[in-house]
Amino acid sequence: PDSDGDGVVDAQDRCPNTPGLVSNNGCPELKKEDKEVLDLAIKAVQFETAKAAIRTASNTILDKIADIMGRYPDFVLTISGHTDSQGSDTANLELSENRAKACLDYLVSKGVPASRMTSRGYGESKPVADNLTAAGREKNRRVEFELKPKN
Repeated sequence: PDSDGDGVVDAQDRCPNTPGLVSNNGCPELKKEDKEVLDLAIKAVQFETAKAAIRTASNTILDKIADIMGRYPDFVLTISGHTDSQGSDTANLELSENRAKACLDYLVSKGVPASRMTSRGYGESKPVADNLTAAGREKNRRVEFELKPKN
């Protein structure tokens, strides 16, 4: 059977309840504007200094992510926290884990099932910029959101 009528049989369809593309294993492609929201969130989600408390200015972008999750019911969200290299490795790992979890908890509060999300902290282990400059450290302090089909 092909429950969603997209040309991919349910046994091979990674999104059997949502019509998608044969080339995407039966899942819909993320819309460009939804990808842009997830990319913007890397810069837009902000926290209190050295804390996992989400600044209220971040609620708008997190609310948009919650809306996106509602439009892609067969997708799961991976939330990854990162820090700069200031402070101890242990403290940075804990901070990054707590920040990623704070984002997950916020999305749960907006109705996204926790079973569709995972959060993990990486501390300072995956920098995207040079930690020797203030601008680089700012880029390294981020939370990333990756939306992909289940399994």
